Amino acid sequence: DKGRLSKEEIERMVKDAEKFKGEDDVQRDRISAKNALESYAFNMKSTVEDDKLKDKISEDDKKKVTDKCNEVISWLDANQMAEKDEYEFQQKELEKVCMPIVTKL
Repeated sequence: DKGRLSKEEIERMVKDAEKFKGEDDVQRDRISAKNALESYAFNMKSTVEDDKLKDKISEDDKKKVTDKCNEVISWLDANQMAEKDEYEFQQKELEKVCMPIVTKL
């Protein structure tokens, strides 16, 4: 049986995997929320800076969206290990600024 795992070793590995599954799920959800926020911020910024839309959006609205996106991007840079709910809160705050402006387009 050289090189093979014993029954005890296999059971220990299964228990460890089950133990860490919950932590893995939390991490995956946290990273997913972070990625969603980052993507949304960059997409909104890109949208309002698009040359094709410059006649459809006021400079004031463009500045509001761009400033809020930059604020969120800076926050992301400073808070790489934030919790899922913090990322979701930042996304809701960004959407409050962007949605009314983008729906006019």
